[in-house]
Amino acid sequence: MQIETGVSLKPYNTFALPSLARVMVRVASDADVRAVVDHPELGRAPKFILGGGSNIVLTRDVTGVVLKVEVAGRRLLETRHDAFIVEAGAGENWHDFVAWTLAMGWPGLENLALIPGTVGAAPVQNIGAYGVELQERFESLDAVDLVTGRTVTLTAEMCRFGYRDSVFKNGLAGKSLITRVRLRLPRPWRAVQGYLELERRQAQTGIRNPDARRIFDWVCEIRRAKLPDPAQVGNAGSFFKNPFVSEAQCRDIIGRDPAVVHYPMPDGNVKLAAGWLIDACGWKGKSVGRAAVYEKQALVLVNRGGASGAEVVTLARAIQESVYGRFGIRLEPEPVVV
Repeated sequence: MQIETGVSLKPYNTFALPSLARVMVRVASDADVRAVVDHPELGRAPKFILGGGSNIVLTRDVTGVVLKVEVAGRRLLETRHDAFIVEAGAGENWHDFVAWTLAMGWPGLENLALIPGTVGAAPVQNIGAYGVELQERFESLDAVDLVTGRTVTLTAEMCRFGYRDSVFKNGLAGKSLITRVRLRLPRPWRAVQGYLELERRQAQTGIRNPDARRIFDWVCEIRRAKLPDPAQVGNAGSFFKNPFVSEAQCRDIIGRDPAVVHYPMPDGNVKLAAGWLIDACGWKGKSVGRAAVYEKQALVLVNRGGASGAEVVTLARAIQESVYGRFGIRLEPEPVVV
């Protein structure tokens, strides 16, 4: 267990927002978490779990104990007749892990390429992109209870996955620290390519039956073309969740804005593109202080340099009010505001 004091968190959040941690503990194993729980001072202090810092907006200094998750390791756990079961430490970089599984001949995560963050954060957010959600590939995970120090294993049902949601954002928020994640990669592999931008790539290239590597490359190209690199421009990826409305609500919006981007869902509801709604309200490229809406993708808020968390939050709220005023829809942020 490595304990540090007075640590700047600016390098540890992809928005590059200023914040100071009074105490930060680097967690490399379950034993490190138990050491914190059993510590006479740290054990009683509030805990803040920090992975890759790609899904947070820091608006203040963190006075509790920051648990910086750095659990490493990745391996093939089991080969079943219908799936490969792979495991990774929660501190592993998500995109690097996806690339590794593909290089090892275990496809299935290619649609989730280039999503920022760590493996441990993936089930918290139930990450998803280009037709695939983490819950569709999830097997189980290990987490350490931050009160008892006991390691528990959670199944998909226990994680209560929802759209960009899980039990770790609700009942277990701040109460458990994920240390390892196991994923189930189906055999035989089948391409998931019924997403508009991937269909466009098929049409452009004439490749009707792309392999997993091709889909991986396409996803990376698409994301790089429209999303800023956090190493160059501070951001947290998609800032708002795509809202779901009823068919009747969608018809009403189409009546007023026929060009609205929408996707009918199997349950009868309709998913709207939050980025389109924001763009329709004229926000693309606009700023509040040093926080701005990205010029190439209205769903992404960026740090123009020196922005504070308060400026990001002010911009986000102004966008929410604008979209609600025009469409009657309340956008919900994806990142956690601290």
